Amino acid sequence: MIVFHVEHHVDSLLQVSYNMTMPGTKTIAISNQKGGVGKTTTCTNLGAALGQLGKKTLIIDMDPQANTSSGLRYTEAEDTIYDVLLGNISITHAIRRTEEDSVWLIPSNKSLVGGEMEFRDVDDWHFLLRDALKDVDGYDYILIDTPPSLGTLTIMSLVAANSVIVPVQCEYYALEGLTQLIKTIMLVRNSYNPDLKIEGLLLTMFDRRLNLSKQIEEEVRRHFGRKVFNTVIYRSIRLAEAPSFGLSIVKYAPDSLGAMNYVELAKEIAYEESLR
Repeated sequence: MIVFHVEHHVDSLLQVSYNMTMPGTKTIAISNQKGGVGKTTTCTNLGAALGQLGKKTLIIDMDPQANTSSGLRYTEAEDTIYDVLLGNISITHAIRRTEEDSVWLIPSNKSLVGGEMEFRDVDDWHFLLRDALKDVDGYDYILIDTPPSLGTLTIMSLVAANSVIVPVQCEYYALEGLTQLIKTIMLVRNSYNPDLKIEGLLLTMFDRRLNLSKQIEEEVRRHFGRKVFNTVIYRSIRLAEAPSFGLSIVKYAPDSLGAMNYVELAKEIAYEESLR
């Protein structure tokens, strides 16, 4: 099974992650090359939950689909992360205030599709995002939403990050592709970012009515143990509705199960950070 192939890699990746940006700032990439596993949902709602805990948070949308941007009311935005990475504008010029408490955004748009090829022609393209972030300070957390691929944009995000959250959907074939993701993280760590670690695997879209969800949770926890967040993100209609209103779940439905899940995740991450 896939889990046996990746487990020994994850052990070496689950250590303390150190800062490469400003002191006091932790940069976390949300990554899984499988689509529909909850990357954007997690990036938006974890960011909002951290903001509600008083943690100043910057979200960077590195996905050309720009769902994080539109979900925070920046549709077809100008002055995006694409312009930053091209060197056309400073990163501080691209930062926007959102309607979420203590949450800022660097938006994306469809122009980033071309970046997959364009950036490859730049010397040391792997470090474009990392170098741009050197001009960013004053944030407790920077969250990077990555595209559903292991291409240029995801690699740049991993090079810039201190750690990675891997959303794992509680459905059949949930771990499909995890081997390649772990290999990519190891490659980035060995070649460009020696301090990169896995923050944790996050079980998403858990449906308590289905035995399959319970079986997948049991199997993932059995093989990955402490590498899996205690918090589980349950499947929720409210969670699916929130982006259409341009709000996080903690703003749209603060008393919902989805909101409680992401607040618990934020607390779990902040608590672990306080112990380091």
